Amino acid sequence: MKKWGSFTLFMILTMLVLAACGNSSNTATTGNTDTTGAATTDNTASSGKAATLESVKASGKLRIGTEGTYAPFTFHDANGKLTGFDVDIATEVSKRLGVEPVFTEAAWDSLLGGLESKRFDTVFNEVGITEERQKTFLFSDPYIASKAVLIVRDDNTDIKSFADLKGKKSAQSLTSNLAQIAKDNGAEIVSVDGFTQAVGLLTSNRAQATINDNLSYLDLKKQQPDAPIKVVAEEANASQSGAIFNKGGEDLVQAVNKALKDMVDDGTYLKISEKYFGEDVSK
Repeated sequence: MKKWGSFTLFMILTMLVLAACGNSSNTATTGNTDTTGAATTDNTASSGKAATLESVKASGKLRIGTEGTYAPFTFHDANGKLTGFDVDIATEVSKRLGVEPVFTEAAWDSLLGGLESKRFDTVFNEVGITEERQKTFLFSDPYIASKAVLIVRDDNTDIKSFADLKGKKSAQSLTSNLAQIAKDNGAEIVSVDGFTQAVGLLTSNRAQATINDNLSYLDLKKQQPDAPIKVVAEEANASQSGAIFNKGGEDLVQAVNKALKDMVDDGTYLKISEKYFGEDVSK
């Protein structure tokens, strides 16, 4: 009886171990966020190939990389839901492709690496279209444009152009190319950490101007319409951003471009743009 009992116990333990091994997986899991902001898990292993329209439709999902910490483009609202301009654009594009958007949040520095390693099918995160990036990746048509604008207090009458910055204090992040524009126009640079601090220096008269992104200005005025600042000049050339993809996914890019065009044509794009910026930011 003792021998039989020991053997039975041994067999039960062996079966439990085998069952546990059978339930394990060598596929790494990725913490994702669905369109409601709830955490999800994606166990889909990468094929090692670029996402194509066929592969996306077969999976029924468009895997989208985004920061989730970059308002008003991609952030969490008061209820914790992932939202923002880029998130709304990507969600609508997915809808028009007939698939579900699955957002994966990652730090900016790892987004393009995650795309290259096929963790995402695309990235919607205010990614500027540059020649350097185009050497490695594909871009959709631009869906947002930004310009450098010169911002002053609303009661300032001395500064009306970039040339008027000569001898004036301009609040700028030192590593920004916007600071270089101010320097090139003879401004004295007052170092700040970001746009919010720059506006604070303006309104307290500790700086006479700041050069910043017009999208940041529009977002601030949307949130604080009574903020005592105004734009007096803007650069002619705009930088453009689009969705970014791996090379090999040309048909997917074409489908996304069609979706973006249709959104502009039927007014959906303008509705999303006005929701976050109060105007059309496509040009």
